[in-house]
Amino acid sequence: MKITDVDVHILNELREDARLSMRELSKRVNLSAPAVAERVRKLEDAGIIEGYSVQVNYKKLGLLIDCLLEVTVLNGEYQRFVTFMNEHPRAFFAYRVAGQSCFFIKLSVSSLEEIEAFIQEVSGFTKTVSHIVLSEHSFSHPIQERLKQIEEPEMTAVK
Repeated sequence: MKITDVDVHILNELREDARLSMRELSKRVNLSAPAVAERVRKLEDAGIIEGYSVQVNYKKLGLLIDCLLEVTVLNGEYQRFVTFMNEHPRAFFAYRVAGQSCFFIKLSVSSLEEIEAFIQEVSGFTKTVSHIVLSEHSFSHPIQERLKQIEEPEMTAVK
């Protein structure tokens, strides 16, 4: 699928507010609502738009501490660790990585004791290094800025 400037504009608008109606989105990108709906459908069909989500403020739910864990799985216990992570309620993501560690895990918890309990539960088959998150910064660069460095034959130039 060729990505046009209009598609990028639609993606930027939806990143800012995924709940926009097609009518409102069409006003913002200066196209008819049916044309915008068709472009959004094509972006969805191509897998560029994977879904729409809600951002939850977990701190307001009492999960005040975020911890990033570097995890190295020991003795080939990869499947055991993955199974454990699938069942752990405070694990929010796990990235499988190359390098010294096997995974980066994010825990969101209400106390340091929960982090300690997690580490204790996995200590028999992993080695961990923990990092307490002090603050978080999000970078919401416009999509065209992210696409400037990509040189794919199917992608049109984006200004």
